[in-house]
Formats: sequence, structure tokens, C-alpha cells
Amino acid sequence: MYFQHVYDKTLAQASYFIGCQAKGEAIVIDAKRDIDTYLDIAKQNNMTITHIAETHIHADFLTGSRELAKVTGAKMYLSDEGGPDWQYEFDHVGLKNGDIIKVGNLSLEVVHTPGHTPESISFLLTDHPATDEPVMLFTGDFVFVGDIGRPDLLEKAAGLKGTQDAGAKQMYKSIEKFASLPAHIQVWPGHGAGSACGKALGAVPSSTVGYEKIRNWAFQYENNEQGFTDYLLADQPEPPKYFAMMKKLNKVDRPLLVEVPKHAKLSKAEFLDAYEKGMTIIDTRNKTDFANGFIPDTINIQGNNSFATWCGWMLNYEEQFILIADESQMDDLTRKLMRIGLDNIYGYIDNIEEMGFELQKSDVISIDEFKNHIGKTNVQIVDVRGEAEYNAAHVEGAINLFTGTLKDNLNRIDTKKEVVIHCQSGDRAAIAASLLRKNGIKVKNYSAGMAEWKKYNNLTVSN
Repeated sequence: MYFQHVYDKTLAQASYFIGCQAKGEAIVIDAKRDIDTYLDIAKQNNMTITHIAETHIHADFLTGSRELAKVTGAKMYLSDEGGPDWQYEFDHVGLKNGDIIKVGNLSLEVVHTPGHTPESISFLLTDHPATDEPVMLFTGDFVFVGDIGRPDLLEKAAGLKGTQDAGAKQMYKSIEKFASLPAHIQVWPGHGAGSACGKALGAVPSSTVGYEKIRNWAFQYENNEQGFTDYLLADQPEPPKYFAMMKKLNKVDRPLLVEVPKHAKLSKAEFLDAYEKGMTIIDTRNKTDFANGFIPDTINIQGNNSFATWCGWMLNYEEQFILIADESQMDDLTRKLMRIGLDNIYGYIDNIEEMGFELQKSDVISIDEFKNHIGKTNVQIVDVRGEAEYNAAHVEGAINLFTGTLKDNLNRIDTKKEVVIHCQSGDRAAIAASLLRKNGIKVKNYSAGMAEWKKYNNLTVSN
């Protein structure tokens, strides 16, 4: 058996290339959209991708299954579980609990594991030349290392009311099914630490059934379904806004993108024309560089591992946008964006100095300045971290407006007061500050945030 774990650290998303070397056949599970990775693996190992599978209709990324099928001619094997509302709306080989997929001398048994979503399935792999006992379980968003998939995404992100409680009950039953498997079976999940598909995912890429039964919180609620449900639904992170779009695009027929596109470097005239027409401009530079000089009305989303997630919060899928980035970054940034279906890049510029603007600067303040603003009646302190973070500890008097939903809550900013924002360590506050300025709101940014505040001034942190 050939096995390769393909990990996209920007979305904390795992996919799998598994092949039978004797037969030269391979299956890809939960493919990302820039499919050249899998084509290269197949070529380097003299294999043909003959099967493509998914564990469920994903909400956090746009899968590349259909792109990969178009290029390779491989068949797609997708869940037909979950009932009529949870069916893929394009041609595929439907899978039910107990079905077997054969890839050369390998076999993958379909195990229906609902909870995260009604149609979710896992794949139990047996390497027959070595043993007739299963050795690996590909769990998708069912069981992670140290955590399990959240059942509230459909309700919170896609607006499907009443689904989280039903999902929690299904998850409890699926966990019981998982616990009955042999302890030695390796567990390969669909996500790692940093994913919004759970709240406490481990950083190591894989585990075993036995280890999860000992260490994973979800297996400590035997005969206590209510306690399990309460803990599962509590303090889940805010699901990114783009999740609803991913649920739709992964289910319906859509245009395919089989290659990573190249985007044009805009001339000064092209950029200024788009700017005057109000096109959204994302400045991908480091937050410090941005703070020291930026084009008015641009939004600072750094081109780091969180780039795609924050673009998914801020950008409209129906509108074009421009990037400010070095040419050497464009392939990487394009890949990050195409993985969540943000394909409407109008072009890019790499030098803001040449555009003729009088550059603005951010008002970044120190801890001493921040202290002087606390408790003043003419100051509004805004904590732009997530709700669970805020509830765990916050600066006295601060209100909580999460960066991702700030655009929808601008009416809660008191423009008659001096506005001071902060997050944990500055990245989210940089986005929030640029967004507020774009909407005409002056703001001071305590960029060092709670990381510094809690270290030096614990006594003034409220719980």
C-alpha cells in the first residue's frame, strides 16, 4: 500500500492519497481544489487515480473532487446517506453504510457516522496483502485527534434551524459505534489544530481508536448523553461566513477550475479606475508594514495561514477584488483563495508608492496609552476576539464585537467616543481597524492585545 497524507495548513485540512502499488490504482479522499498536488503524486509513483471519495458535503473548503474527476476520468464515490435533503446534485456513485470500495488489493468499507452532518461517512481501510483486518479509519469531520466534529455548523452557518440538537444526538450514537472498533486502528481525520470544525483539535496528524477512547473528551460521557450534548455545543468558535457558500457549492453543479489561474499585474491607470469605482482592495502585507503606510480604504488581511479564512469573512463571492501583494506571492495566495472558491481576482499591484496616493498610517498605541483609556467615559474599548475568548477573560468595560461579524455591527460602534480596539496579538485587530477606517470610523489599535495585557496586568482582567 502507498499512503500519503496531504495537509493544507492554511485551512488545517487533510486529504489522503492511498494506492495499491501492485495494481497501480489509487484513491484520493477529500481532495483540495488545487489538484496538481495529487496529479504529481500519482505521476511520481507510477499510479493512476481511479477513485475519488469524500467523507461528507464540506462547509469549510471547496473540494477538488470534480476537478480531479474531470482531469483523470476517475469515478466519484459519495455519500447517499442522510435522507433526500443531503444528496449531492451531480453524477456520482452513491455510497451507503456497509458498501465496499475496492482499489486494487485494498478495500474501504463505508461506515455511516452522522452527527457533524447527516450524510457523513467514514472509510475503514483494509490492506489485504498484509491482513484481512482493517488498519485505518478515515473519519473526515467525525472524530479528530482530541475532539469531534461540531453539529452546529448547519444551523449557525447555513441557517438550517433545529439541526444542531438532532446532530448532537446522532453524534452520540456515532461515537458509540466508533468505540466498538479495535483499539489498534489508526485514525486519520479531515482536520487538525486551527480548524473551525471543532474547538479543541490536536496538532498531531493522526491517532488510534484506543488513544481517542482514553484521551478524547467525547468518550468520557458513557451513559450521559445530555452531558455530552451540553459540552459539545458549548463555546464553539464562530463559523466563518463563507461556510454557507461552501455547503452550497460542494452540493450543486458548478464551474470547474482545473488549473491554478494566473492573474494580471494592473497598471496604475487600471488600478485607479477600479479604485474609483469602489472595488474592494485587500492589502496582504504584514500588519506592521501596513500600519506604517497604506492606501486609504484598503483592508489589511495578511497573506499568512489565516488569509483565506479572513477573506471568506470579508469578501462577497459575486464581486471582483484586487490584491496588494508581491508577484512571488500570487501563486500561493491564489491557491489559498481558490480552495474556498474565491476566484474573482481582478488583478494585483505590488507597489503602493507608485499609485500616487498620500499614504495613511494606523494609530497603534502602547500598553501605557491603552491603560490611560480604560474607564474613561469618552472612550469605547472594543474586543474583536471570539465570544468564547471574551467570556474567558476580558478587559473591564470592553464590549465584544468579533472581527468576522464587525461589518454587520457597525451600529454598535459609538462614534461620539474615542474608539480603541484590540484582539489577542494583533492580527484580527489589524483587519478590524482597517475595516472601521474604510467605513469612516477613526480608531486606535492596541495591537499587542490580550497576550501582552494578561502578562503584565492580570489584576484588571475580568472573567
